[in-house]
Amino acid sequence: MTAQQAITYDTFVELATADSAVVGLVLKGSRAHEGMTTEHSDHDLYVVLEAGATTALTRFAGHRTPELDLVILSLDEFRAAGMPGFERYALARARVVLDRLDGGIAQILAGKARLDTDEAFREAGEWLDAYANSLYRSVKNDRDGHALAARLDAADSIRFLLELLFALDRRPRPYNKYLEWELARFPLPGWETGMLLDAADHITGTGDVSTQRRLFARVEAVARRAGHGAVLDAWGEDVDLMRPQ
Repeated sequence: MTAQQAITYDTFVELATADSAVVGLVLKGSRAHEGMTTEHSDHDLYVVLEAGATTALTRFAGHRTPELDLVILSLDEFRAAGMPGFERYALARARVVLDRLDGGIAQILAGKARLDTDEAFREAGEWLDAYANSLYRSVKNDRDGHALAARLDAADSIRFLLELLFALDRRPRPYNKYLEWELARFPLPGWETGMLLDAADHITGTGDVSTQRRLFARVEAVARRAGHGAVLDAWGEDVDLMRPQ
């Protein structure tokens, strides 16, 4: 019988907890998000090893079954995971199962959950420009009779807008699956969650230009207060097409 056939989450946690080479166990994904677990949810577990340590648990490297996915890595690799990268949000909301570093594992996760000031400002400027670009294209395509292109660009703009708004709050953007979960528990400052989600739903579904423009008016004010006016000013007179008419 192979390791992938035999090992369960509880059994592996017991093995890892008994192994002194393991300094941390971190559970991410739906099982780390209260209320998001379903019958299909597996256990996504990071196994963090002390630098230079050797352990028989490395035989489980790459283990992936419908119940248990394992990532086995060194402490330095764990510090670097998602910094930057797609895993950052998952780790930002991960749950500590084992922490042999007197809170050190939790501290590493907390660092992933918060963008530093320079990083957040730089990323917000980039996402603002991307948002404006897709919005501008959507409005132009709608004007010129390209309905499908207009809707696709509108959907793209919402992706960039969410990246922007979370960067402004110095947070990694949640995956789409967890967007409503995240905003219900940790709303974006200055934004009414229901209004924002309704606008995102309507825009991605219809590409409605008037809704896009009203939303942009709010975004423009927020972006300028955050010091990103130069990004919008670089659009020159084209920005007028994005504003309410």
